[in-house]
This record gives sequence, structure tokens and C-alpha cells, in this order.
Amino acid sequence: MDKSRHTGKVAIVTGAANGIGLATALRMAKEGARVIGCDVNEHALAAARATFAEQAVEVELTKADVTSQDDVDRLVATAADRVDVLANVAGIMDFFLPLGDVDDATWDRVLAVNLTGPMRLSRAVIPLMLARGGGAIVTVASKASVSAGASGVAYTASKHGVIGLVKSIAYFYGPQGIRSNAVLPGAVATAIGATAAPRVPWAMERAQLSMATMNPTPADPDTIATAVSWLASDEASNVNGATLLDDGGWGSA
Repeated sequence: MDKSRHTGKVAIVTGAANGIGLATALRMAKEGARVIGCDVNEHALAAARATFAEQAVEVELTKADVTSQDDVDRLVATAADRVDVLANVAGIMDFFLPLGDVDDATWDRVLAVNLTGPMRLSRAVIPLMLARGGGAIVTVASKASVSAGASGVAYTASKHGVIGLVKSIAYFYGPQGIRSNAVLPGAVATAIGATAAPRVPWAMERAQLSMATMNPTPADPDTIATAVSWLASDEASNVNGATLLDDGGWGSA
């Protein structure tokens, strides 16, 4: 771990109380950044604060819902006039529901968290990055961004949409110094919660056919956080608009 990789930088990390978000906040703080993390789960935030305290790492944590514009504005205001890195990590699953079974509430919530949230956070930090001559946005997409067998229809559509968002930011703002990239994890050992519990047995069986083509041991969240940190760093200065599969080879099957 390069303890000076992000020295002097200000980073916002969403979903920072669990899984990949927690690992990313922890890693980037250890690598020198001032980290502002958010999560919607108050209980998880309390546990994350204890984790950071145990490791003697300072991370500014706040409760915020990425689907709320007010919360997004408040979160970005915490950083004052500087954001060098945005890590869009917060995300939820969709119960592996196929199109014929998905309800509007699940569709709307999954799209709001997984796609609209990163859009709003990215939109909010771009003026600050432009004012400083650049910055890095890294968004956690998914193996489901490039295939259909990793989850249900809402999650798959949301993560496909994330790739469009990431590439659009890279294309329009790259010449102005803002890089935008995506990490596409496969199986990761996270506590993503009840939204990963399948509700339609036949659809889950169908999804398992894809998973069976190459079902690697779930990655540790820090493995994905390592990729997020690198893409956000100056070491990746020539990487823009990229989609990095970090899925143990699942995508090669």
C-alpha cells in the first residue's frame, strides 16, 4: 500500500459503511486522502466508525441517501470547495427478479440508487473539479454491466446504464482534466443485504447457469478497493473511460 498515493487529496466515498465502500474509504485514508464517507444505514455507520477507530484511521462519516438531492448537496458541501476524487460505490441488488416479475417499486429504487445516485454525485462534484483543473471519478459497476446472467432486470439495466454515464463523463470532461472510469466486480464477499435474496426460483436457477460457467471464490472487498484507488490516482493518469473487469475471470467464460 502506497501511503502517499493520495496525500493532500479530498475524496468522497459513497456506501462507505459496508463492503467495497468501507474498504475503499479505509484504503484511501491510509493512502493519505481526507475521506468523506456516507451511507444510508445508521447502524452500519456506527460499526464503520468503530472499525476506523480500531485501525487509527480518520474518515469523516455522515448519514446520506444518494437518491436524495438534498443529501447529495449536503455531502458535497462538507468538502467545502475541493473534491479531487469521487468513488461512487453505493448500490443495491434487485432480488434477481426477471422482467415479468419485477415491480415498479423495486425497479425505481434500484435505478435510483445504482444509476441516478452516481449521476447526481458526479454532477455535483464536476464544478469543483473543473475549478481545480481536474479530478477522478470512479464508479463501481458490475459484471452485470456487460452481461445478463449476473442478476435481475433492474440491477442489470442500472449497471449497463452506469457504463454509459461513466463513458459520457470521460468523453465530455476528459479534455478538461476529469477522468471517469468504472470497476466491474464479480462475486464479492459483502453484506449487500436482503436485496440479494432471490424471490423467483426459476430465475435464480437461470442466473446460476451463468455463474456456473466460472464461479470464482468471492473476492475480498479490499481487492476491489485496490482497483478503485488505483484508478483514482495519478498513476492512472492515462486511463479514462475504461471499464475494468475485476471479476476473477468470470467475464472470460
